[in-house]
Amino acid sequence: METAELQDKIFAFVQAAKGKKKLKEKDIINGMSAETGIDKDVVKKAMRGMIDVGRLMYSYGGGASSVEIPSEEYLREKGLIK
Repeated sequence: METAELQDKIFAFVQAAKGKKKLKEKDIINGMSAETGIDKDVVKKAMRGMIDVGRLMYSYGGGASSVEIPSEEYLREKGLIK
């Protein structure tokens, strides 16, 4: 599976949980690895690539970090969209 295809699957996985549950990085890695059969390190690398370009973001609250889809406001603030 190509990285772009894996990233699309990760995005869909996070989007499906949006508003229901805050996903930790480990939840996404384990879930996608189980679903696709791809090594956890490959999933982690693909997810980190998405975070680097702003497709996903880390958020912090209540002493724990989670991974979520960024809002347009966040993307504008970071200069990723105009």
